[in-house]
Amino acid sequence: MTNETAGIKPIEGFHASESFVAGGGDPAHPFMRYSANTLGGLLTAVCLIWILQVPQRLGFAFYTEQFVGLVLGLALATAFHSFNWRGKRHNGLPLHDVALGWIGLLTGLWIASEYPRLLLDVSFRTPEILVLAVIVLVLVLDALRRCTGWALLSIVLFFLAYALVAHLMPQDLRGKPAKLDALVSYLAFDPSAIFGTPMVIGASVVIVFIWMGEVLMRSGGGDWFMDVCMAMFGKARGGPAKVCIVSSALFGMISGSAVSNVVSSGVLTIPLMKRTGYTAVDSGAIEAVSSTGGQITPPVMGAAAFLMAEFLQVTYAEICIAAAIPAALFFWSLYVQVDVVAGQRNLTRLNERVPALLQVMKEGWHLLIPFIVLIYFLFAWDQDPEIAGIACTVMVFVVGMLRPYRGQRIRVSDLWKSLAATGRTTTDLFTTLAAAGIVIGVLNMTGLAFALTLWLVKLGGGSLFLLLVITAFVSFVLGMGMPTTAVYVLLAALVAPGLVQAGLDKMSAHMFILYNGMLSMITPPVALAAYAAANLSGAGAMQTGWACCRIGWFLYIVPFMFVISPGLLMKGDTTSIIIDVVSACVGIHFVTAALVGFVWRDLGILKRMILVLAGAFAIVPETHFFGVSSLGFSLAGIAVGALLYVIEFQATRPARLAKA
Repeated sequence: MTNETAGIKPIEGFHASESFVAGGGDPAHPFMRYSANTLGGLLTAVCLIWILQVPQRLGFAFYTEQFVGLVLGLALATAFHSFNWRGKRHNGLPLHDVALGWIGLLTGLWIASEYPRLLLDVSFRTPEILVLAVIVLVLVLDALRRCTGWALLSIVLFFLAYALVAHLMPQDLRGKPAKLDALVSYLAFDPSAIFGTPMVIGASVVIVFIWMGEVLMRSGGGDWFMDVCMAMFGKARGGPAKVCIVSSALFGMISGSAVSNVVSSGVLTIPLMKRTGYTAVDSGAIEAVSSTGGQITPPVMGAAAFLMAEFLQVTYAEICIAAAIPAALFFWSLYVQVDVVAGQRNLTRLNERVPALLQVMKEGWHLLIPFIVLIYFLFAWDQDPEIAGIACTVMVFVVGMLRPYRGQRIRVSDLWKSLAATGRTTTDLFTTLAAAGIVIGVLNMTGLAFALTLWLVKLGGGSLFLLLVITAFVSFVLGMGMPTTAVYVLLAALVAPGLVQAGLDKMSAHMFILYNGMLSMITPPVALAAYAAANLSGAGAMQTGWACCRIGWFLYIVPFMFVISPGLLMKGDTTSIIIDVVSACVGIHFVTAALVGFVWRDLGILKRMILVLAGAFAIVPETHFFGVSSLGFSLAGIAVGALLYVIEFQATRPARLAKA
């Protein structure tokens, strides 16, 4: 059956799989492209071999650090063969970058093969240890700069400098100083530094889901997601914006990167939003905010979620369950926003023929099977996420080879292509995780982690709310220009212990810093997702960033909500959870309508103020303030807001009847 007879017609020739791989494509020079693909493919293959415990099944025993050393060497080599010294894709054949890549690879191989012996020599700081340590640190820092820019590098350099002068810092932040030789050897070889938990989780869990996303895109999964969204919302009021919201949530489940989400779905949704009447600024902002929310969308969240499970020592399924309600409320707030704006501006609907939902499901039903397998492995069988991810990916291969979608049928040759693309995509991930390991190593070596906890608690002055505000600000500042994964790891080490020390539940504390760390992706002055969307929409970057703050207002308050009431993280009795969710949904609608200034007609300032207060009362989760239950406040807010809606409905009824 052809696409035309199926009623599934790609708009403007868009294919989601064309833009999924982060990093802007392959190097232009044939040798650099071939080497980057080969190294990237080997990187992914090594991780999969380790996850499946192939060496152990063959009777070989290795330290985890040996595996991480090999992964780091391959990641460094891939990075230097992919990016030039300016952080751009290679256009030529720079021999110095080729040499740096080989030095990184050989160093990783040497550490992997000799680690048991080197581990005994670390305390003696032999010349071999120091030379290897310096090479590892220098290459990691340079690869970090090439892959992620100067922001994260500056933070890492700051902590390295602190380690050398910790004894000179103010009393509250004073730590144990480290000698240079002891510092570099510790950071390069200790299991709590570069070879620590972040790298292990990245190489044994996160990379599986990135590979799954690559395979899914090559099987037509990205196009199917978009077609499902178009079929459901394409002809609705504000249809393209609603397609953007839902598709970004779906893309977020398989990429976990805000910028990647923007590039993947924004090339279609932003032009469609502009065509139906949304401004260029709002179109870019809606895409950026939606794509940022994709990182918190279960069942496959961003890389930070897997790290959170390790930090909290809980299953990944528990993280997914805890994240479900906040993510749903967040996307509900976006949905209401674009619907109200479309009603206020009386925006046109799509003229293009959108696919029929029944036909889309008939053609692409097979793409649901892998996700059923994933959910079954995670929740029914309680399998480790990496095993569930591999099972899901295998199923994508099976169904993708048996049935095509929109002419895309996955082939055996795509196996190596997907491995290579995954390895190239994860170079920034591994350099980021290695950098996070450096920071964690400094915190452990100097005792700064403990000092920071005490300092934050002292700064809060005994007030949990003040401590939360300070933590939110710190999270935002540290997150500027940095990937969400790096932000979370840094915050988990720096500020989460302070929140727990102040009495906050661990899950709430870590979710709080994850959400606030993400805000930097859409909040000026450094808003990477907003800037990527502005590049597609043609609007100003700063204008788009400030529009993101307006459109994504709920993202700024939801962390405080689940701190007040853990019921929003699925903790507590069912009745309280339902009450919190329902009242929050109603309150979100009230506040959004007030911010836009429209309920069937434009609202005056007084009515908008009343509606904001009514929504604020409704949003507050069920808890107690000064011994009084907040349920009464929520019910009062809902009643006042509902009364105002009834008044507006009756006042606009004649006009609606006249139009009919």
